[in-house]
Amino acid sequence: MENIKSYVQQHKDRFINELIELLKIPSVSADTAYSQDVIDTAEAVKESLSKAGCDFVETCDTPGYPIIYGEKIIDPNLPTVLVYGHYDVQPPDPLELWTSPPFEPVIKTTDIHPDGAIFARGACDDKGQMYMHVKALEYMVQNNVLPCNVKFMIEGEEEVGSASLAWFVERNQEKLKNDVILISDTGMISNQQPSITTGLRGLSYVEVEVTGPNRDLHSGLYGGAVANPINILAKMIASLHDEDNHITIPGFYDKVQELSAEERAEMAKAPFSLEKYKNALNIADVYGEKGYVTNERNSIRPTLDVNGIWGGYQGEGAKTVIASKAFAKISMRLVPNQDWHEITELFTKHFTSIAPAGVTVKVTPHHGGQGYVTPIDSIGYQAANKAYTETFGVPAIPVRSGGSIPIVALFEKELKSKTILMGFGLDSDAIHSPNEHFGIFNYLKGIETIPLFYKYFVELSK
Repeated sequence: MENIKSYVQQHKDRFINELIELLKIPSVSADTAYSQDVIDTAEAVKESLSKAGCDFVETCDTPGYPIIYGEKIIDPNLPTVLVYGHYDVQPPDPLELWTSPPFEPVIKTTDIHPDGAIFARGACDDKGQMYMHVKALEYMVQNNVLPCNVKFMIEGEEEVGSASLAWFVERNQEKLKNDVILISDTGMISNQQPSITTGLRGLSYVEVEVTGPNRDLHSGLYGGAVANPINILAKMIASLHDEDNHITIPGFYDKVQELSAEERAEMAKAPFSLEKYKNALNIADVYGEKGYVTNERNSIRPTLDVNGIWGGYQGEGAKTVIASKAFAKISMRLVPNQDWHEITELFTKHFTSIAPAGVTVKVTPHHGGQGYVTPIDSIGYQAANKAYTETFGVPAIPVRSGGSIPIVALFEKELKSKTILMGFGLDSDAIHSPNEHFGIFNYLKGIETIPLFYKYFVELSK
């Protein structure tokens, strides 16, 4: 693989242009208005895998959007790497905050990305990172250096809970049989300091509905005499944290694993500037659970956040009403050992119990997933670390992510395989936000690094 750098540079423009074409398709899985675009993206991924060198590629129907499966088996006796990624993207809203249209990719230079970054929805999460693996396969096939078998499983529902993926995995365990699972849907510390995500938080996502009177009421005639669902909802949500920002749901922390002082000290070795963090977000100070620093609050501690809240009149001008209903969407990020089904039940029981008699409460679970930890002494982790060390010149640092990839725990349960999270994005890439982008450096460095994982995984597996 001595020529990998020259191969990437030689094909740099084509690699970028191919990704740009993929990013133009608005594959928003959460909105049925984009259904055909999601399906079109699946077909584009299928075609790219065929061109890259897979000997077999198929579109697998599911109860939802299709899964693209591809494989290149060179020797059944060699190890098999299963690559997972997703081709669906988050909704682009709010559109007015984008500096360029979300599905008209453009390359712009930034302070962090002096070589340029591709601005588009899905650039980093996850089309750009998924496509690195497609181009890495192309390199290995074209140069006859693929050292083992490879399978691809690219889905179209990650941003809405991966329900069809669970259905597919449970029914295709033999097809998906592997020795290690490789995913690039996370980030790294910086372009100078790579990192490997060794832990993910789980997720419980719910929607709550508070109902008061049977219709909207005149706020003058009824105000002060009838429970206002919006006021009540605000009070209920506020009560979910105490003065130390500790979550007040009974039993919520019962299974939370407390990390030792030694483990917390290891995490603290990762470079982090609180001032830069605050400046990047334009905030005066951080905020969170007492007794923990920022990098612990957003990775090894569970959280509860309101993701959306609405009710009543929201049009222009004034309308003096007490709304009949109020709503909120709430996500709880969970740490390993917290079961998302159990947490959802605890939330539902508590939230309904704190409602006053003047309203009724409905809690609707949306989706969730378990947390995950991968050991740093595994062959997969060591192979990834050697690959990063070779391309970046410094070893990777193990970190735990605050995000959730619920299917990682599912993979371990159903496929009995460990997952290695080789992310190349940055925290500043604005995933799920307006102006999402992915650095050209990061994209090409991923293509350069991934083949080395295959090389070292095979060597260490002997």
